[in-house]
Order: sequence, then C-alpha cells, then structure tokens
Amino acid sequence: MAYDIANHNFKDPDPWVALSLDRSTFISLCAQEALMRNNATKSRQFLLPLVRPFAKLAIVLTQLLRTVLPSKLTSSRALHGLIVWGMTYFVSRDANYLIIRHFNIGSQMLKFIGDNIGGLEMHPHPLKPCTIRDLGGNTFIQHDLNIFNFIIEVNAQLNAQGRQILPVALDKIDFSAIDDTDAHIAPLPDKWHNCLDLQTAIELYTPMFGLFLADRDFWRSSNSLQLDETIGLYIARIFNREAVLAFVSNRHPMVPISTMHAGFRLMLHGLDAENLYGFILHMRSEQKKLRAAA
Repeated sequence: MAYDIANHNFKDPDPWVALSLDRSTFISLCAQEALMRNNATKSRQFLLPLVRPFAKLAIVLTQLLRTVLPSKLTSSRALHGLIVWGMTYFVSRDANYLIIRHFNIGSQMLKFIGDNIGGLEMHPHPLKPCTIRDLGGNTFIQHDLNIFNFIIEVNAQLNAQGRQILPVALDKIDFSAIDDTDAHIAPLPDKWHNCLDLQTAIELYTPMFGLFLADRDFWRSSNSLQLDETIGLYIARIFNREAVLAFVSNRHPMVPISTMHAGFRLMLHGLDAENLYGFILHMRSEQKKLRAAA
C-alpha cells in the first residue's frame, strides 16, 4: 500500500513505517511488511522485555536439568505438538506467516545451491508446509538437520572430486528450485487471542527445545543458526557476488555463541534467509532481462 506523505507527521515519524518503506535490502515486500507490523505490536513492546530474562533463565535451568535426566527422556512429538498448539491459538497471523514461509524458502535455497553446483548426488528432505498443522511432524528439528546434512553432503562430495564451488554465468543459472512461496500458504488464524508477536513466541519456545530435546540436539539446533554465513558464501560464489554477505548477520559457527542468545539469533536467522532468498529472486529477474535483451 502506498504511503500518504501528505498525512505524515514530521515531528513524530513511525520507525516501523520508515523500515517498511525502505527498499535497501532484498527482503520481499510481503515479508518486510509482515515483520514491521509484528515489530509494532503491543506484545513485542511490553511483553517481550518481561519474557526474555525468564526465558534465558529457563534455558540455563533446562540445560542443567538435562545433565541429570536420562538422554532417552525426550519427546520431539510433544515439543512440536506444543508449538503447533501455541501457534494456532496465541501467535499472530503475521508471525505464523513468517514462520511457515521460512521453511519453504529454506528448502528452495538448499535445492537451488545444489542444482547450480552440479555433479552431486543429494538426499534432500524438503520442507514445504502450507498450514500450521503441517509443522506438527518433526519440522523444526528436520530444518536444522537439513542444513547440516546439506553442508556435509556437498563438501564431502566436492572434496572427493577435488572441486570447489565456482561462479556460474547468469544466463546459465538454474532457478527452477525457486517458486512463488506465498501461493502455497493457506489462510492463517487471526482471532483476538492470536496476539503474540514473533520474537516473544520464539523466546517462549526456545527453552522448550532445551527441555524436550537431548542436549546434543539442542546444541545442534542452536549452532545451526550460525550457518547463515556458510550458506551465504555458497550463494555468493555461485553468483560471484561476495558483497551479498553484507546482508548476513549470523556469523560463522566455528566460533559458537551461547544458547542463551538463541532466541535473538533465530530472529537474525529469519532475516538472513529472507535477504538471501530475495537476492536470488532479484538475480532471477536480472536473468529474465538478460535473456529478453538477447
């Protein structure tokens, strides 16, 4: 929607309006507007500062508890059931939209990278949820497994072949893995009780991962957030555009960050993914222009 500058209050500008109008990044317009509406909610303004310190304390306590609990005393099913229940009844429509969209664009980007490296035999497990219910299986854990398995499969094969990721000419790049993500997302609940913003929901959910998952699984999920730079490097090398790494906030996992910051880094992970996905869409448009001019 166009912003009416005639009604703009120059003495009291809205920071979220400013960021929703800004086009300096590659984030899609629909995702950017959803994120800014989410940031402007009362939930994020007043509830998040109260929830965050208790969430961090809960992470510490659950990790201490995990040292004495049997490693088999875990339940991914219960974890995903609670997440789906909370998303259905308490999380806002914009937040749910961004979560479901994230899994879709993540699967697309991994396939895009594999397609354009070429000569690889991959064993993908694509995640393409359309509804909140679709997240109920093992989606959140599988998302983390997909990233680690992808990096291991790609590099094991490249190392064995004595190859590395090389730039691909723009007119030769395969964009078949990239589709219209939002067209697949079903209408999401938007009742009066769907008021929880994305960041508060993440802070509440993060200790649950520590409680319901084995310690190794929780650490792996937390460290996977820093693989954004790794994935960004792969994409940058395919396009020969190292400057795209300027849009990546989560830096390399060789220096892991404490799990206490997992909630905030998960927000950065979502932002990084949107930027990288938006960059691929931008380059797809450039390819179309190039072919039209040929």
